[in-house]
Amino acid sequence: MTKWYMVNGQIVNEFMGFFGFFNREKKETLDKGLEKSKESVLSKIGHAIAGKSTIDDDVLDNLEEALITSDVGVETTLRIIERVQERVKKDKYIGTEELNRLLVDEISSLLQENNVADVPDFEAELPAKPYVIMVVGVNGVGKTTTIGKLAYQYKAAGKKVYLGAADTFRAAAVEQLCIWGERVGVPVIKQQQGSDPASVAFDTLQSAKANDADVVLIDTAGRLHNKINLMNELTKIKNVMQKVVPDAPHDVMLVLDGSTGQNAFEQARQFTAATQVSSLAITKLDGTAKGGVVIGISDQFKIPVRYIGLGEQMTDLQVFNRVEFVRSLLGNIN
Repeated sequence: MTKWYMVNGQIVNEFMGFFGFFNREKKETLDKGLEKSKESVLSKIGHAIAGKSTIDDDVLDNLEEALITSDVGVETTLRIIERVQERVKKDKYIGTEELNRLLVDEISSLLQENNVADVPDFEAELPAKPYVIMVVGVNGVGKTTTIGKLAYQYKAAGKKVYLGAADTFRAAAVEQLCIWGERVGVPVIKQQQGSDPASVAFDTLQSAKANDADVVLIDTAGRLHNKINLMNELTKIKNVMQKVVPDAPHDVMLVLDGSTGQNAFEQARQFTAATQVSSLAITKLDGTAKGGVVIGISDQFKIPVRYIGLGEQMTDLQVFNRVEFVRSLLGNIN
């Protein structure tokens, strides 16, 4: 016999489970976090189609301007416009009232084609043990906070987590990571300020391996110094880690501040030139109208967005879902 439960006014059964309800909660968080971006984008699209019943060249020109000024980026905008043109030509009688739905379809497909498939949730089985994530990014983008939130989410999913404080050049970085470690209840491996970051990473992996950890998150220096120095430093950290875990790091995650818009593009350029970035976390999307930057960066650099930051709470770092993101940005077209 199926058991039913009342959860916050919602009736769910044991098969729908609380997982489906939690998905609705995550969707509400996503909608709320992208509210300013959505209002800005919809306002610009509304202006683009004002007084028009069909998607003609004027509408497309206006749409192009709307997307570029929404921080989607020029190259990605031109790809989207081209896809919309093809779709209008193919489907013939598409009116302006269908433009949002068409954009949701085409932008979601574009992201999928660019290797930005949805990533597994925190509960999913990891491909290695310990699974090592090296986190890079400039100071101020929310790098250490992202590490703390990731640690919380992985621990909540039943995984044993270790943190490595390899940003040894800034005393506040080590201190901040230790505060997160205490808050979440996970160990932080650290050394004196100014120590060799690679040595910290080595110690972290040794401790994690000895204690059967599932996930290791390594914080690195957030300096956009000379590209060669940055490249050498990150390469050294990787090489030293591989003495303990041969295929580490399994993920090099670049953290970008979404509220900086086009500046985030430039940071992505510099870091991808300095090291092999394999995933992105884009933070501070709540309270900004620049959410379109997620689409542009993921398309231009062909690197999957794994996580997006939508608020201050530890649960406000979400696994990126391309379709739901685009739907929230464009007004949840059904």
